[in-house]
Amino acid sequence: MPHISYSELKDWAFCAFYHKLTRVDKIDGFKGNAYTAFGTAMHSVCEKKLLQEEVSDDFFIQEFEGCLEALDDDVEVDDRLVTDMREQGKQIIPEIQDALDDYFDEYEVLAVEMPLMEPIEGEEGYKFKGFIDAIVSTPDGKVHIFDWKTCSWGWDARKRSDALVAYQLTLYKYFFAQKMNIDSKDVETHFALLKRTAKKNRVEFFRVTSGPKKTQNALKLMRTALYNIKKKRYIKNRLSCTGGYGCKFYKTKHCP
Repeated sequence: MPHISYSELKDWAFCAFYHKLTRVDKIDGFKGNAYTAFGTAMHSVCEKKLLQEEVSDDFFIQEFEGCLEALDDDVEVDDRLVTDMREQGKQIIPEIQDALDDYFDEYEVLAVEMPLMEPIEGEEGYKFKGFIDAIVSTPDGKVHIFDWKTCSWGWDARKRSDALVAYQLTLYKYFFAQKMNIDSKDVETHFALLKRTAKKNRVEFFRVTSGPKKTQNALKLMRTALYNIKKKRYIKNRLSCTGGYGCKFYKTKHCP
């Protein structure tokens, strides 16, 4: 079944030609690194914590080592960075439960890693695909969905207000409400930051609002992407060639 995910939408928004190279031509884009390995391992830790399961430092180390071993052979890994990450992960673990209790006070876990594969209105044959990290309910009748994000010391104001970043939760909220047949007004969304280099408050939750206007903007972007993908329009976004972290295909045989 044809589908689009938030990560694919993000690739298209970065550059439609980059989307073609990685998603259509299947040329390797980003392969992962020590940071993604750390993030995957911490996700496993957080899932167990949320389910009130015992989590030891050894569990985290085993998960982290497994994720590192799964990286492609040509991915360079800095041994000193990995050593630091082992200790940083151990420091984050004890703060996860306290952060959950402080932020939500009383809550019930409804699901972890809930899959979404929902039809997109007006886009016959296409579905939205995603995985919601965690869903909890609170006594006030609200349902909360949140996504774990590993980072260094936190997110600055620019990252927190970035519309494209927020669209992940905006789309999750919209399609979750559609899947569960509930009013989206009863759903709130949050990011949970796991901060590697922070000296305190290593786990931080913050709410992301997704009202009707933001939801419509997110859906409009997704439909624009799908329209161009189906029409096979792959226009290069020259601003992405060197902007930010740049593009790995810039001035290569794939994108001279």
